[in-house]
Amino acid sequence: MCLIMLYPFVTVLAQSFSSPGAIKAGQVNVLPVDFSINSYVAVMNNGMFWRNYGNTVLYTVVATIIAMTLTTAFAYVLSKEHLRGRKILIGIAVFTMFFNGGIVPNYVLISSLGMKNTMWALVIPGAISVFNLLVMKSFFENLPKDLEEAAQIDGLSWFGIFGRIVLPLSKAVIATMVLFYSVAFWNDWFAAFLYLDKSELFPVTLFLRNLIAGASSAASEGAASSGSTAAALSANIQSVTMILTVIPILCIYPFVQRFFVSGIMLGSVKG
Repeated sequence: MCLIMLYPFVTVLAQSFSSPGAIKAGQVNVLPVDFSINSYVAVMNNGMFWRNYGNTVLYTVVATIIAMTLTTAFAYVLSKEHLRGRKILIGIAVFTMFFNGGIVPNYVLISSLGMKNTMWALVIPGAISVFNLLVMKSFFENLPKDLEEAAQIDGLSWFGIFGRIVLPLSKAVIATMVLFYSVAFWNDWFAAFLYLDKSELFPVTLFLRNLIAGASSAASEGAASSGSTAAALSANIQSVTMILTVIPILCIYPFVQRFFVSGIMLGSVKG
């Protein structure tokens, strides 16, 4: 199963180090053919690529910090059974999992709030994932209540209990949620496609999407003109960009993998 999952990635990696001629001839499979790094040099010399790459890093970091702050605070509040209106708040959150206003109302809302062509159009709308919220709520409900009662006796406020007792005990689920949010924000291109008009504000995923669209157009034009060199070159550049885009996420996974399974299981099973 691991080999099956890795095969597409390895193929893209092989294409990124192959010549356009080999891609055009369909010779590239698992290993590079006519090894070349010219496409990597071309992409790395593209100033717009690095600007969009920096935008993605900024958007992902800011969005993940905001999302984790809101999600952890809201989940901790909802985990308290004595909270008045708790069921109503949970119902409102769950309702948004199944129903939303749609693309047009969301676009009108973002525009009317003055967030179009700003980072906040990408950061604010996805600040709370209800799935992540419910997982964290379940996790907080399973924490020993004796610890909180002892902290209250010692004079800690609810903010003190949350910051000094609950969060240090929640490293596993927090690491898991950070991974979920960061991957979601890093891979998102559709929100930028809707709300950003200036290319200097684009995330790298939208840059990649435009490359894919360009490669598709080149392939169509190449088929019409019986020459697909441009399409092969576009596919090569596209593969290079994919590899450079996925590297940061691949680097994050090893550090949070040990928290991943335990965080999900602790937050999804109520003891």
